[in-house]
Amino acid sequence: MGGPADGLGRVPYVAPPLLLLSGVAAGVFSPKPYYGLPLLACTSMVAGMSYSFRSTALFAFVASVAAAGAAGYAGREGAALLIDVIAVLVVSLVGLWIKWLVDRQGRNLALALTVAEAAQRAVLPAPPTDIGPLKVADRYVAAQIGAAIGGDLYALQESPFGIRAMIGDVRGKGLPAVSAVSVAVGAFREAAEHAPTLHDLADRLDRALDREGERRRDTADDIEGFVTALLVQIPVTGDTVTVLNRGHPPPYLLHEGNVVCLEPTHPELPLSTGLDSPNGEPVEETFPFAPDDSLVLVTDGVTEARNAEGTFFDVERGLGGLASRGPGALADALVEAVTEWTGGQRQDDMAVLVLTRGR
Repeated sequence: MGGPADGLGRVPYVAPPLLLLSGVAAGVFSPKPYYGLPLLACTSMVAGMSYSFRSTALFAFVASVAAAGAAGYAGREGAALLIDVIAVLVVSLVGLWIKWLVDRQGRNLALALTVAEAAQRAVLPAPPTDIGPLKVADRYVAAQIGAAIGGDLYALQESPFGIRAMIGDVRGKGLPAVSAVSVAVGAFREAAEHAPTLHDLADRLDRALDREGERRRDTADDIEGFVTALLVQIPVTGDTVTVLNRGHPPPYLLHEGNVVCLEPTHPELPLSTGLDSPNGEPVEETFPFAPDDSLVLVTDGVTEARNAEGTFFDVERGLGGLASRGPGALADALVEAVTEWTGGQRQDDMAVLVLTRGR
């Protein structure tokens, strides 16, 4: 059964015929025959809000004919009748002109959004759904409405050292951060093929971001600052997962219905901070990865999502009932839970990458 919203949605479609009929009735039965002219004149303008250009033009023609008929019925002749028709016709033509402008701007905007989304997705392409022993799902919700991506990033690819993944978050959000995303993802694609360890991979990313930041400094295309990053490596056998955390929210391991937060034992600084590590060389940590286990990588758009009372979203609790789901359903459910928690508010860019080991 339709609710009040359904009725409100039909109002723009019903209004033009009602205005047309009301204008005719007012022109025929009102004490002065020109009382119906404003209603007839605005019929095409209101029709332009919901109907196509051709339908709007039809309303304009019918309104002009109705104005002539109502004026004739009321006894207005000659110049008076002609003025009534011209008045309705001029306003109707203005309405058609506005409709044409709005339609043209809408087409241009749709084209611009399509091109922008394609360009953004070229910067951050979707990972494969199957890679080695893994099933993969990704979800991205940009904080800036109309943007496909923002300041969060992820990448996944096979390398001579196993399957490597990265998820990260550049300082800032929205479209201004996309430039730094492109640098980080490009550096990962190249370095993942050659760096023998995750520690070496992080160093190469660090140097690439520093070089690009220095090159673009004090320019209009200056990239955002540091980048938090979580680097993951899974061998072709899929039986372990090695993690190196550079200041990023930890991943979550789903094993036999249990959710384990893989907090780093030695917290490290993000990439491109220009500071030395407080703990010496960053530590890579390895965990068992059994068949049907899932590793969930998220950004702080998930871990720092807050409700109306300012309470943070509990990721472990949110993932608690999702361990038995496939990667796609799991990612969808997590994004839906965060969206419900925040009341639909886009507080920050949000990225989710789920890696599930098959049997």
